[in-house]
Amino acid sequence: MNGHRVSPLDEVHRELGAKMVPFGGWEMPLSYPTGTIAEHMACRNDAAVFDVSHLGTVRVEGAGAFNVLQREFTNDLRKVAPGRAQYTHACNDRGGVTDDIIVWWLSEECFDVMPNASNTERVRSVVGGTDTTTQRAILAVQGPHARHRLATVSQGAANVKRFRVETVDVLGVPCVVAGTGYTGEDGVEIAVPVDHAPSVARALIAAGVTMAGLGARDTLRLEAGLPLHGHELSADISPLEANLGWVIGWDKDDFRGKSALANERAVGVRRKLCGIRTTGRRPPRDGARVMVDGVDSGVVTSGNFSPVLGAGIAFALLTPEATQVGRSVVVKVRDSELPGTVVATPFVTAPK
Repeated sequence: MNGHRVSPLDEVHRELGAKMVPFGGWEMPLSYPTGTIAEHMACRNDAAVFDVSHLGTVRVEGAGAFNVLQREFTNDLRKVAPGRAQYTHACNDRGGVTDDIIVWWLSEECFDVMPNASNTERVRSVVGGTDTTTQRAILAVQGPHARHRLATVSQGAANVKRFRVETVDVLGVPCVVAGTGYTGEDGVEIAVPVDHAPSVARALIAAGVTMAGLGARDTLRLEAGLPLHGHELSADISPLEANLGWVIGWDKDDFRGKSALANERAVGVRRKLCGIRTTGRRPPRDGARVMVDGVDSGVVTSGNFSPVLGAGIAFALLTPEATQVGRSVVVKVRDSELPGTVVATPFVTAPK
């Protein structure tokens, strides 16, 4: 495995003929034999399940846990309560995003902090707690029919509402379930004890849920206008530049990066994240330069083919005046130029 960690669901992926790739220090499924576009459309039209066990989990508990998270993360936990999940950022002193994180607030003094795969140890070194990543698998069940299909496996899990967190019975074993996801569709994420994970995955597949890989997860999140750390967010990109100012709890006491972010808010951002749709199917790629009226105005941070739109779509960081919706742009891809238009995000919105 070249030193890569393997998911508790590794045997299931290989039984299904998954194409396995290294990702964030793990060996994870990129796609299955039906292919990324079929997996993507299964999630948009019915239900898909993603193995996201490579994400970290740091259990932070005790009397001081709340204050530690308030000090280290941008969002304000006072907006939520035990039994809720919250999206937040960890910033550096310059206001750059060192990670974007979901916090599952399990009980009064107990939190599961969920960083991106390769950031787990860095987050744990800052907030303390215990790395519990190896104790569970995480299955993200997503799509318009996700809850209906999940209910045949666990009615309790299917009932967990959006951004709620509950411990429920799944096939006879207590599992933490959160109404969260990364696809733009309704659904839940289930933290399953390691030994129990393959049986839960197989039960979901038997219930008609399509197993989907990292390829579809990326095209789905891009269509949904959701940022990926290392692309739309980084130690050099702030929440304000990424149009995510709502994750900043301006009213709480000092937190890491607050003064830099307050200064940036006062003077205005130098660049701003926006969406671009190209006129053809060929997608812009990460790192491509974006020209506006012949002037180099910024860079693509993520690009891909949108299965729903049948066109290339991308996130780009551009000078603020270049981000007006409807503006024509040209993306430089190798030796050619892709014409496109600045569009509002999300690129695709799930029916409510």
